[in-house]
Amino acid sequence: MEQLHLPPHSRLGGTIKLPGSKSISNRTLLLAALSGGSTLVRDLLDSDDIRHMLGALKLLGVKIEQRGDSRDFRVHGADGSFPVKSAELFLGNAGTAFRPLTAALAVMGGNYQLSGVPRMHERPIGDLVDALSAAGAHIEYLGQPGFPPLAIAPADVHCARPIQVKGNVSSQFLTALLMALPLTGGQTEIEVVGELISKPYIEITLNLMAQFGIRVERQGWQRFVIPGGQHYISPGEVFVEGDASSASYFLAAGALAGGPVRVEGVGEASIQGDVRFAEALELMGVSIRRGANWIESSMQGKLKALDLDCNHIPDAAMTLAVLALGAEGTTTLRNIASWRVKETDRLSAMATELRKVGAIVEEGADYIRVTPPAALTSNAEIDTYDDHRMAMCFSLVSLLGAPLTINDPKCVAKTFPDYFQALASLRQ
Repeated sequence: MEQLHLPPHSRLGGTIKLPGSKSISNRTLLLAALSGGSTLVRDLLDSDDIRHMLGALKLLGVKIEQRGDSRDFRVHGADGSFPVKSAELFLGNAGTAFRPLTAALAVMGGNYQLSGVPRMHERPIGDLVDALSAAGAHIEYLGQPGFPPLAIAPADVHCARPIQVKGNVSSQFLTALLMALPLTGGQTEIEVVGELISKPYIEITLNLMAQFGIRVERQGWQRFVIPGGQHYISPGEVFVEGDASSASYFLAAGALAGGPVRVEGVGEASIQGDVRFAEALELMGVSIRRGANWIESSMQGKLKALDLDCNHIPDAAMTLAVLALGAEGTTTLRNIASWRVKETDRLSAMATELRKVGAIVEEGADYIRVTPPAALTSNAEIDTYDDHRMAMCFSLVSLLGAPLTINDPKCVAKTFPDYFQALASLRQ
């Protein structure tokens, strides 16, 4: 197994240009593929998850052209129906590709099989399949019921009645329905059963759908109405924002190692909810400055512990769990049950690895409580569980004076292949 040793570093500062957002990249690719006309997608993220979406769309007959060595791609839309009506799609561990493609393919008709890596086959999809099946879709489980892999057959999807979907497991199920249902042509209504988690990701979905010409009437967070007669229309050009979740590691680095550290690509104009990670840093005593397209962090003194409902920043909240190691007092992060159905069971994984560096950790069904030790354990070996965010989060421990080893560091390729080089560039 490959390992990366990180020596201690006490001072960081500088500027990082963020890679494109995974959530925006894969949503934009699918919407462009479903649209009438061609779309120039600018600054697309280069990562494993995006490659899986690109590969799947090409197999489905969508013409996509990369502009030289740039991250700009011309997507020639299929105008609501993919040309290829029978395909086997392998989507790795890319939930942002697997869930929306499941819904779109179930609605437009055709024979498809969707599969992924073993962990993808452990991530639940039953709530989405139930919602689609109730509307007439024909989807079969090829393994354990409620989980991928899936087989999709042609069906008449009708939306005479509201489609119900649970909101407390993954917001990607609602995103998938919102993006797919305009393809039916009729008016559709979606009712969310229970509390909707990760609401900012739904806001990303609605914002991008509007850019592609689809109007959705949101009634609170419980009902979404898509008027009939709408079609996806290319806006011509879409710029992908920098990834706000990835920004959290560098803003945290500024908090732990003095800074200032500036991230470029997200700022006050961002449509991503994870930019609110900066607000959590301010609660911990970090100095934050913002512009339209940048955020900067710096710190003097000791971090303050916090008690925070993290429903609005589920991915970036992982970074707070590691920041807790440098705070005075006990930090509690709440409403994070969604961590358990991500690339790994992140709640359990985070608790296990924090204990390796000496932290006192209480793990609940939907919360984690972290008390830092008097002194961090040096030279811990951190397991990453094939989860990019575990690797990136725990790299920050080296900024607290404790050398450590990251196992399987290349797992960051899922969203940020050059992460460790970017972090090293900030050393002073």
